[in-house]
Amino acid sequence: MSVNVNDFNDILDALGDLNFSTLDDNVSHVEVCHSTFSQKALLYALSVLYIFLFIIGLAANALVVWVNVRSERKRYETHLYILNLAIADLCVVATLPVSISSLLQLGHWPFGDAMCKMTHLIFSVNLFSSIFFLTCMSVDRYLSVKLFGDGPSQRKRRTRQLICVGVWLLALFAALPETYFLQAEKSRYSDSIVCKSVFPADTTKEWTVGIQMSFFMLGFAIPFPIIAVFYVLLAGTIQPSADQERRISRRLVFTYIVVFLVCWVPYHGALLLDTLAFLNVLPFNCTLENALYAALHLTQWFSLLHCCLNPIIYNFINKNYRYDLMKAFIFKYSTKTGLARLIDASHVSETEYSAVENQGPL
Repeated sequence: MSVNVNDFNDILDALGDLNFSTLDDNVSHVEVCHSTFSQKALLYALSVLYIFLFIIGLAANALVVWVNVRSERKRYETHLYILNLAIADLCVVATLPVSISSLLQLGHWPFGDAMCKMTHLIFSVNLFSSIFFLTCMSVDRYLSVKLFGDGPSQRKRRTRQLICVGVWLLALFAALPETYFLQAEKSRYSDSIVCKSVFPADTTKEWTVGIQMSFFMLGFAIPFPIIAVFYVLLAGTIQPSADQERRISRRLVFTYIVVFLVCWVPYHGALLLDTLAFLNVLPFNCTLENALYAALHLTQWFSLLHCCLNPIIYNFINKNYRYDLMKAFIFKYSTKTGLARLIDASHVSETEYSAVENQGPL
């Protein structure tokens, strides 16, 4: 189940500020829980946070894509993954204005069925792709340093291109099941229209749990151990007695792991609790109902911070990217000054550049 700001809005206007939760699937009565906080205030606050996320994420990732596309260097290491990662993050934040509009209307979805499916599909495909590309980069960095070294560049480039195609296809397949069941329909509790998954009546529980658990597995349980293990192995190849650049690389490896963990653990923790409550494994109470409602909304925003942090960690603190960024602006605005040629001549050679890339993240 991909993160989507509209996933939980069907209960928003349940008779004002009331939440309704069924105690058991086999009973027909409903317990009414009075909200302990203002849901409208929460959604308005989230709208502001999503606007911030949209502006920062759009600017940072668009800059990364622009610099990588216009770069004259034929880099065959992680350059291709970084470019695809930035494109995926850019597409994720590009869908946020639609969701922000829905939040500002307190969950109402005025855009119809087609937009409901299309927005969710674009969002989910690129969200999965972003996570998968982070995973591929961790494996590729370690293998390049430890095993392959300076192997045939053309062959390595072709392999990476095939991996990128495979990642996009896998992300598409991962996003299709929930997208297929999405509909824009009238809320059961108000006159508003909501964009939500409508599963077959006789298998609603199975589909809901299956999609939530598939997102947990594909979005965290599988990629995070891979990222952590290969970055730890990569850090192990950099000796503590190494020069300052390599010691900085060790700290950045640790940063990659911590950022992924911090961004995604809160949401997946809340999602697992929601699944357990849905299965009646956790006993229902109004405190849990209110806590899950707030937690799912807040942690899904927090998880999307990785779309802003990815370009900073993987690019802006990489000295070679900073050089390309400076060079791109100099060539655009100062081509007649000769400064660009001076910087280009004083920069490391192509062989030295590749060697730096093969040492790991900088």
